[in-house]
Amino acid sequence: MSQATSEATETTSLLEVEDEDIQFPPCDLDSDEPPLDTDLHRNQIDLLIRLLQAWWQDRQDFYISGNLTVYYNEQQLKSRDFRGPDVFVVLGTEKKNRRSWAIWQEGGKYPNLVIELLSSSTAKVDKGAKKTLYQEVWRVPEYYWFHPDTLEFAGFRLVGGGYEVIAPTDSGNLPSEQLGLELGIHEQQLRWFTAQGDLIPLPEEVERQRAEQERQRAEQAQQRLEQLENFLRSQGIEPDQLPDL
Repeated sequence: MSQATSEATETTSLLEVEDEDIQFPPCDLDSDEPPLDTDLHRNQIDLLIRLLQAWWQDRQDFYISGNLTVYYNEQQLKSRDFRGPDVFVVLGTEKKNRRSWAIWQEGGKYPNLVIELLSSSTAKVDKGAKKTLYQEVWRVPEYYWFHPDTLEFAGFRLVGGGYEVIAPTDSGNLPSEQLGLELGIHEQQLRWFTAQGDLIPLPEEVERQRAEQERQRAEQAQQRLEQLENFLRSQGIEPDQLPDL
């Protein structure tokens, strides 16, 4: 079989989903994902998940996960011709832990946003068969890919029946209309940004910033105290001999 014929067969197998043929499998399915390619991929997935969970910690109407199988019909389950996205976000759903995402168990909800991390072994599928699946079967409103090694980064928004490239902002970020946020590269990692383009920090980054601000305030208070003491001495008053108030 030629390479072109093989690719066409693969894409066709992803798209041939007839509603009348769907027989829903059990709802307690475990995720069935292969190991991640590198530490960079695993750390990048964890980073994106932790950031959004912390930023939306007060929200209970979303679900974000990574390297988790999305089951959407029995045909897919039997053929095993597709695995879960590296990162995906679903809006308007219950925020809780899951073993997998089964469409029939989740009110028919598909992801609002998907991010795939490219590698030498997955880039062809991520840019081909998976993109076709997200566009024509899942109808995912926004699809992004990012390569942790080369920093290749692109995003697509579903318009009508197909994906259109998302234009970057002046800072190079890609805006997500679905989440009201932006995705961009910071220190060679894919990060979430606010709609205003501000980097969304991790909790530990917030704590470091808070500690640094406290240190600066303490230094400023000490400097003001020393200035006051020096002024009193210049007036012939010894600060240590002042009565306690």
